Amino acid sequence: MSIVHIFHYPVFSQSLSDIDIEGSKKLIQTINAYSYVIAERTPEFKKALQNADVLIPDGFPIVLATRILTGKKITKIAGADLFFHFMNMLNNSSGRVFFIGSTEATLTKIKERAAQEFPNIHVATYSPPYKPKFTKEDSEKMIQEINKHTPNVVFVGMTAPKQEMWVEEHKAEINAQAICSIGAVFDFYAGTVK
Repeated sequence: MSIVHIFHYPVFSQSLSDIDIEGSKKLIQTINAYSYVIAERTPEFKKALQNADVLIPDGFPIVLATRILTGKKITKIAGADLFFHFMNMLNNSSGRVFFIGSTEATLTKIKERAAQEFPNIHVATYSPPYKPKFTKEDSEKMIQEINKHTPNVVFVGMTAPKQEMWVEEHKAEINAQAICSIGAVFDFYAGTVK
């Protein structure tokens, strides 16, 4: 896998089709200008981004900074691009997806839309408690819900930096080929935010 180091972050510099989720588990995070600023003030968040197996460049500021500082040309990959890439791939292979985060209402809309657009995917969801920090029991329940559905891909939508830090802490316990923090994509796909 090809990466380029920008501001001490190993940013993915290939195309989505080059992300191989066969074999070892892949933790996929995104970096954009907002997350970079927050990460520079939040060591746990910075670590979560730096430790990702794949850190995709989600925004033109990261792409532009890479070109200016390194001379390398990379392509912007939004969280939505990642989402549709995996959904199309799993629809072709009758895969399994798990959405964790957001409200029951949003998750219901996601399931309804996915059933129409990706009918071959088995979709399961869980809405965790809405709080700034999860207890040990909360996290155990979340992991249990994910693992009982044996997903190929887990999409995490609990807003940054909470989602990235939670996934970094629990990635070893989650049984999936890929874990993707895509936050706002939940609301965009559900149609609750334009």
